[in-house]
Amino acid sequence: MYQSALSASGKQASDSQNCNGHILTLLTSEELEQEPCLPGLEDILCHTPLARDARVCKAEAHRTYLCGTIVTPRHTREQRPISFGYLLTKDRMIICDDAGVAHRMFQRIREENPQLTDHIGGLLYEFLELLIAKDMHHLQELEEMLSQLEEQVLEGGLDNLNHQMTVLRKELTNWGRYYTQLEDMVCEFEENENKFFTDIEMRQFHMVEKRIARLKNEAQILREYGLQIRELFQAEIDIRQNRIMKILTIVTTIFLPLTLVAGWYGMNFSNMPELSWKYGYPAVIVISLVIVMICLWIMKKKKFW
Repeated sequence: MYQSALSASGKQASDSQNCNGHILTLLTSEELEQEPCLPGLEDILCHTPLARDARVCKAEAHRTYLCGTIVTPRHTREQRPISFGYLLTKDRMIICDDAGVAHRMFQRIREENPQLTDHIGGLLYEFLELLIAKDMHHLQELEEMLSQLEEQVLEGGLDNLNHQMTVLRKELTNWGRYYTQLEDMVCEFEENENKFFTDIEMRQFHMVEKRIARLKNEAQILREYGLQIRELFQAEIDIRQNRIMKILTIVTTIFLPLTLVAGWYGMNFSNMPELSWKYGYPAVIVISLVIVMICLWIMKKKKFW
């Protein structure tokens, strides 16, 4: 069904000569730059985008071929970005993949769909289906992470939460942008300007588009959920700051009359009888305690705390 990636060990020429009957060829960016010999594609093979140069998901329709790139937010276990370049003709498909993910995906397609027709439309449909197969599960994991952050906020654990929210917000933004671009790319396939695809395949692409639209909506909902948690986080910070300001206000209110008393008797005028009164010091202490008790009683009555 497909021809695997060409190697650079002298096997390239023999593999290229035996490519008749294959509708799929997998290459790396380095192999594609070596301009491999693929009969029937000599004039357009150079238009295949390199996987390492891919930045967005897109499709460009030309007179005799359809090309574009696919960039996912995912990474391999080695933290290599998963991206593809592709070129389609009526009966051939070229995939440029540097991470080796496409090879495993098409191997799985061949194992799970042995009756798959040798047509690029059906093969491309299966590839797109497999590309988004686990996305809903991943979005559910992100939702669980957001729920844990929300519980953490409600429990008052605000330490390092802002950083976690920023990371999740960026990831959800990347997923939403990815689905928007992927949806536009599939819409380009549905337009079928080159007449490469059958009516059945067009309906299959339409189903993929609807699934991508649902994933995009889910990513948008999660992003709004993240914004709500961020607002809740900010509200908790404001409440905590208000509590601190309330405590400071209460302390200031209690000690303000005492500051007046201290300032009053700190003037040390010679005609102040309290300075020579033997009970003056204890009297000031009692007056200060009475003032504090009165202030506390008034605040409690007014429900200031």
